[in-house]
Amino acid sequence: MAGDDERLPTTAQALADWRAAEQAAAVARRGRLAADAAVEAAAEALEAAQATADSAKAAQAAANLAERSAAKTAAAARTVAHATVADAVSAESESAMADLAETEAHARYRDAVKRAQDAQADR
Repeated sequence: MAGDDERLPTTAQALADWRAAEQAAAVARRGRLAADAAVEAAAEALEAAQATADSAKAAQAAANLAERSAAKTAAAARTVAHATVADAVSAESESAMADLAETEAHARYRDAVKRAQDAQADR
């Protein structure tokens, strides 16, 4: 049994082995905690990236809608502008025709007054 005693560690050696194993376990636990934190951070980063992508899609859709709306508004404004110009031209023409009709009516009135005055003078 003397051979068995040579193979068994002393108390000091066993204590040193235990401390080394304890330190290795502590390092491994810290490593596991760090890995768990990294996994959680990666999951949160993935979620944030997906939210950013969804927001970008929504922003693009909103921009496309705004562009279509602006194009429709511009087309409507163009139509109103053309109609307004046409109305202004028509109103100008009607005004000129009314001025001419007034001038002619005034001339007929003067002629009628002159005839009436001449007729009275002839009596």
